[in-house]
Amino acid sequence: MAPMARAMARPGGRSARVQQAVHDAVHALEAEVGRGALTVPLIAARAGVTPSTVYRRWGDLRELLSDVAVEHLRPETDPADHGELAADLAAWAEQFLDEMDSPPGRSYLRDALLGDPDGDNAGRCSAYAAEQIDVVLRRADARGERRLPDVETVLDQVVAPMMYRILFRPGGLDPAYARRLAAACVAGDRQ
Repeated sequence: MAPMARAMARPGGRSARVQQAVHDAVHALEAEVGRGALTVPLIAARAGVTPSTVYRRWGDLRELLSDVAVEHLRPETDPADHGELAADLAAWAEQFLDEMDSPPGRSYLRDALLGDPDGDNAGRCSAYAAEQIDVVLRRADARGERRLPDVETVLDQVVAPMMYRILFRPGGLDPAYARRLAAACVAGDRQ
């Protein structure tokens, strides 16, 4: 029987409450008035903070939307445990592809990258994937599976090709693509 998925840790305190209020305001307003009508003063009013709080923390609307996107892309639970590396990695890759290649996923990816002048948000997204992969690999190691790829190999051989296709060659991706990448990585078909 697979263990229950644990919730990923999130920061706390006043700063986290402000961030959550602003993020919630973005989501609510986007649904109510549409993305094109979003402004920092409108978001701040909905969140119950001053516009200067938003500008001080995020700089501008694009950076705020980028932060909202990155937080949305953060996994909330560990990957499912299917009992072996091949199944775990294939299921994780398939879910990753499904989420990132969906219209909302592609939109969040664009936002995350557009409002990221210094690359921190891209690094956070990469760290999220690396953390998930690490969980899968640690489970396989604990089960005694051998000849495991390392996290960087999985990022290079599974995540990177999917992200390239999602960002630069959208359309036509299916779950079988993710499963093939994962299977080749587990089999040791390393470059």
